[in-house]
Amino acid sequence: MNGFCLNSAKTYLGKNVNLHLKDGAVIVNVHLVRFHSGIGRNNKQLEYHLSNHKPELIPLKSVAYAKILNLPS
Repeated sequence: MNGFCLNSAKTYLGKNVNLHLKDGAVIVNVHLVRFHSGIGRNNKQLEYHLSNHKPELIPLKSVAYAKILNLPS
């Protein structure tokens, strides 16, 4: 797996996921909102919300993969 690219990340927008980072950390139960362009080429950032917190940004290239959560409605 080469990493988390922009095309695969688009399928997770609007969903609750666990973000697994390349350094081994996991950001649990976040809601992916949208992308932001960073400065320079291929420097996209992903905006996510934790429950009841302000939005956070993370560089897309530091995310290894995402797992969709099956939360009951």
